[in-house]
Amino acid sequence: MAADSEPESEVFEITDFTTASEWERFISKVEEVLNDWKLIGNSLGKPLEKGIFTSGTWEEKSDEISFADFKFSITHHYLVQDSTDKEGKDEILEDVIPQSMQDLLCMNNDFPPRAHCLVRWYGLREFVVIAPAANHDAVLSESKCNLLLSSVSIALGNTGCQVPLFVQIHHKWRRMYVGECQGHGVRTDFEMVHLRKVPNQYTHLSGLLDIFKSKIGCPLTPLPPVSIAIRFTYVLQDWQQYFWPQQPPDIDALVGGEVGGLEFGKLPFGACEDPISELHLATTWPHLTEGIIVDNDVYSDLDPIQAPHWSVRVRKAENPQCLLGDFVTEFFKICRRKESTDEILGRSTFEEEGREIADITHALSKLTEPAPVPIHKLSVSNMVHTAKKKIRKHRGVEESPLNNDVLNMILLFLFPDAASEKPLDGSSSTDNNNPISGSEDYNLYNQFKSAPSDSLTYKLALCLCMINFYHGGLKGVAHLWQEFVLEMRFRWENNFLIPGLASGPPDLRCCLLHQKLQMLNCCIERKKARDEGRKTNTSDMHPGDAGKAGDELGPDNLKDMDKEKGEVGKSWDSWSDSEEEFFECLSDTEELKGNGQESAKKGGPKEMTSLKPEGRLYQHGKLTLLHNGEPLYIPVTQEPAPMTEDLLEEQSEVLAKLGTSAEGAHLRARMQSACLLSDMESFKAANPGCFLEDFVRWYSPRDYIEEEVIDEKGNMVLKGELSARMKIPSNMWVEAWETAKPIPARRQRRLFDDTREAEKVLHYLAIQKPADLARHLLPCVIHAAVLKVKEEENLENISSVKKIIKQIITHSSKVLHFPNPEDKKLEEIIHQITNVEAIIARARSLKAKFGTEKCEQEEEKEDLERFVSCLLEQPEVLVVGAGRGHAGKIIHKLFVNAQRLTESSDEAAAMAPPEEELKRMGSPEERRQNSVSDFPPPAGRELILRTTVPRPAPYSRALPQRMYSVLTKEDFRLAGAFSSDTSFF
Repeated sequence: MAADSEPESEVFEITDFTTASEWERFISKVEEVLNDWKLIGNSLGKPLEKGIFTSGTWEEKSDEISFADFKFSITHHYLVQDSTDKEGKDEILEDVIPQSMQDLLCMNNDFPPRAHCLVRWYGLREFVVIAPAANHDAVLSESKCNLLLSSVSIALGNTGCQVPLFVQIHHKWRRMYVGECQGHGVRTDFEMVHLRKVPNQYTHLSGLLDIFKSKIGCPLTPLPPVSIAIRFTYVLQDWQQYFWPQQPPDIDALVGGEVGGLEFGKLPFGACEDPISELHLATTWPHLTEGIIVDNDVYSDLDPIQAPHWSVRVRKAENPQCLLGDFVTEFFKICRRKESTDEILGRSTFEEEGREIADITHALSKLTEPAPVPIHKLSVSNMVHTAKKKIRKHRGVEESPLNNDVLNMILLFLFPDAASEKPLDGSSSTDNNNPISGSEDYNLYNQFKSAPSDSLTYKLALCLCMINFYHGGLKGVAHLWQEFVLEMRFRWENNFLIPGLASGPPDLRCCLLHQKLQMLNCCIERKKARDEGRKTNTSDMHPGDAGKAGDELGPDNLKDMDKEKGEVGKSWDSWSDSEEEFFECLSDTEELKGNGQESAKKGGPKEMTSLKPEGRLYQHGKLTLLHNGEPLYIPVTQEPAPMTEDLLEEQSEVLAKLGTSAEGAHLRARMQSACLLSDMESFKAANPGCFLEDFVRWYSPRDYIEEEVIDEKGNMVLKGELSARMKIPSNMWVEAWETAKPIPARRQRRLFDDTREAEKVLHYLAIQKPADLARHLLPCVIHAAVLKVKEEENLENISSVKKIIKQIITHSSKVLHFPNPEDKKLEEIIHQITNVEAIIARARSLKAKFGTEKCEQEEEKEDLERFVSCLLEQPEVLVVGAGRGHAGKIIHKLFVNAQRLTESSDEAAAMAPPEEELKRMGSPEERRQNSVSDFPPPAGRELILRTTVPRPAPYSRALPQRMYSVLTKEDFRLAGAFSSDTSFF
């Protein structure tokens, strides 16, 4: 081993200087990227239009390069423009300076309101930036800066790229760049100075001109004239309180005995604070030349009132507190709570009073006692009586989350029939503030899967929203929900219809909770009709006489009378509450008792003809029974059972589990044919002696095929027969017809057991946690918020808000149609609604500040409203007429008033209106003599100095030179672009 190691120790490393170094590889990568982006050669674009930097589209491309193990990002920023003629673009024009050098002198886009900082400082339409890839990385040492700048210079020279290339140095927050642009025989160096403290000699124009001239070092005398553009920015922060019109909500009005102010059923709107925090006035002198004005440390001609151009921008308050957004957000937070109502209220909410001491004798007496007499008058005290007794049993009344006044007021709002002498029907009452039924806004619930805006569910959602925000939070919500459920049971037990719900079966386009309430209303309707029918029947009427009564009554009366269709073999008189709750199907002998139907069971149609017809609704036109020629009567039938979407889903799951086997398919068909069997039995009872063909002619005419044939005598006659599917052996229709007995609808087993379904609904409502309730009602709250935003927007007429509202509706309709929408998507919708509310609040704030309503002349009012709308939608708005225009005078008054408040110690003078103060001070010249300034010191001073001089020698080409300066309270920056001739120096 020792022998082997000896020759290895003699090996020495050879450095090959022909291989590329890290620096050379970096330069090569930069060149490669520039070639890939096709930034080679000189491509002259058309001259820049005024304002194109703000109105045009900026795009960028990025790539990643590295210097050894230090990563950089290289980004190409450029203004998208129409492509010029390709032939001209491909030519290399040697005597033309690069496009970026020409842009240095362009005055059309000084001080753009929204642009990259290099665009603002140098006026460039295209440039490339190399910056450290990671935010925390920085190029700090001077040697590294020079190395990067050398790399840029070599890459530009090798590729012939004429696009300026910048390198970001120092920490990123300082926005320090150095760069270079090369053309044929010319070069521009981009340099920068950034200081925290400003030297006194550079706070005015004369000092900056000295810097500029010394930097140029022009050998010519006299020096060519320097073009100057100046902008001073003034900030107005001290708004008067009366300028903000939004009043804080009056919570006392909620319990003051009247429904006013923030009433239940209406959402609040507006920002609680001024959504406009600052107004920035930029006074600009765009075209000045040296010698025209004086601006030094002693005296200045730059009076903002005399500036030829004024432009204004507003700074919006970040996330202003908005009432509507807070309401919806706080309600949405309930969705994340896990507690049940029992846990929140600290007891078993729905246990009945006295349940602890109840024994079996109470249950037996309950079964034998007569039906309870309905309470003759519905009142708020009746509604909350039971609940209050229960609450007192477990805790003091003063501990209840909702006091009696608030609770009574809410219940009166939800159940307006409680205040009337006579209970109203279940039809919804119209409200002047609700959208008109059938309008686009009214039908919005179809898209949101919420509930109509005049429905009980919708009102309940708004009340819970209000309770959650103002009256006890989650405990208040749980308390109100408990009262609501008790009220539902009270109405079910006493046959009072629920107001604010459309009649008919549950509307599957609405939320599930609304469907459940509609289902409960259906149960109450049927129970009520059944009880009323029992009262109207005389005690001596026998079950068999019902057919006669049906014949004597008209179709409409019969519809009402037979609405509930009765139970099997029992008249309405013989029912009791216990039988409704514990219904059992009777035996065949009891079903057929007293009607001679046993013979029908044993015999055929001939025996059936001797039966007495029952349950006829009306005659079916000219149709007659095929075998005996009797008129065909349409029977009174049972209505199909109403279903909510969760019941439909359960039913479909049960049917799906039966599988695809023949037995499963047969069982599925039998389950689905309960309604068909009921209708067949009703048809047989109404039309004794009928056949399946007669039933099919009425029930499914397409399955009875008629065709003209010639009989034995040669006459053309109609001959009918059942369709092919009806002739299939053992099909469902034939089986059902054979098993169907002639029983009228009122004595059949109910297809819809209202007692059982009502108890299911009440149980469903009772077990809902506040979080579940909030999930059910959130679509209604979002629906209400969108309607509120639309209503407020109509008053302001802001075009951009209309578009956003349409986007919110589209987005919400997609999200809310899913059973369990994601929280993140719901938060996005709420955030969008809050943004719209803030925009409308900003519009109102600006209108109040500029006094658009006080304008007497219609033309001035229109101009001001247009100006305000532009302030909302554009980053910066030009003031027509500058300080002498109508808007300019108002802005001037705002600044004067703010200055007066800060400078004057006299409180009485501070309360005087700005117009009187201006009159008192006299003309601007007089005010200046009195040393009272209309404007505060400028928050920002920006200057651009330009000239064209030969550098570095008198015989060099005359090239553009530019220096930008910005001076703020905590910042001073000089950004210079100095061009020199590299051919003749």
